[in-house]
Amino acid sequence: MDHTPLVIAHRGGADALPEHTLGAYRRALDEGADGVECDVRLTRDGHLVCVHDSRLDRTSNGRGRVSAKTLAELDGLDFGSWHPGCPADEELPDLFRLLTLEHLLDTLLHSGRRVRLLIETKHPTRHGAEVERRLVAMLRRFGLDEPKPGDPVQVTVMSFSAIALRRLRAWAPRLPRVYLMEFVPPGVGRGHLPFGARTAGPGVELIRAKPGLLPAFQAAGHAAYVWTVNEPEDLELVMRHRVDAVITDRPRFVLEQLERV
Repeated sequence: MDHTPLVIAHRGGADALPEHTLGAYRRALDEGADGVECDVRLTRDGHLVCVHDSRLDRTSNGRGRVSAKTLAELDGLDFGSWHPGCPADEELPDLFRLLTLEHLLDTLLHSGRRVRLLIETKHPTRHGAEVERRLVAMLRRFGLDEPKPGDPVQVTVMSFSAIALRRLRAWAPRLPRVYLMEFVPPGVGRGHLPFGARTAGPGVELIRAKPGLLPAFQAAGHAAYVWTVNEPEDLELVMRHRVDAVITDRPRFVLEQLERV
């Protein structure tokens, strides 16, 4: 195959194991994914945690908003039993417990291999700019806010919020930025991305509905990271467009299709 995109495990590879759990991320690395993706939210007491939804109901046995809970309150919840792929085994705590961004970063840095990490900041949120502020501070503490070629973890930041990208450009200008899209905002379809983002992040349904979208971004010199590519026809579509990264809940499936397993 003359074109091989990066394969990124969405939420750690949410098809096989509970999303955003350490067990899912470890499995994705073992399967050979080039990188992993996570969403981050702030707890009431200011900790960055890896949770997609603003509410706890879908992915835990808790109720209410993530932003209204302390880290200690969230740490007492079960984040894994809801998933059909999760074994009923109390000896596997990394499949059930909340994952903090700090713990994920530490795990990736000690994985023994180079890893791409895509971090999405979630908005809207009551914490506003504090999400990006805390994120940049944590990356700086780990020495990951100014990517260097030899870094074992290469961080890219992403958001659907153009304002969030503006903050990230101001506070960590060397971090690569991806502008995520579920629809096409005014002006973007002509290849323009806001606030210095160099990578377009459209959903696969959007590029199916707007066949001229990716060629416009590529003609403007932008890279393309497409989500969430789980089915054979979706993979075929993005491969025809020669995208730079495939973000998928099924990293092993994609790697097999690309003959990388």
